[in-house]
Amino acid sequence: MILSMSGVVLLAIIVFLFFKKDGLKASHAVTTSLFGFYLASTAIAPSIKAGGESLASLLGGIKF
Repeated sequence: MILSMSGVVLLAIIVFLFFKKDGLKASHAVTTSLFGFYLASTAIAPSIKAGGESLASLLGGIKF
């Protein structure tokens, strides 16, 4: 749950930055959000979630 919430917050920040800095139009942001909601209800959603968790654990294991 914490991983998914932090991922949502990170993606929201990225969308906000694109909106403010790179000229992302509101219609693009809405379309992207709707695409994400529809994608979450498909059969590929568990694979995307597993890939995200794998990437997070990979990044979490990096020692600086």
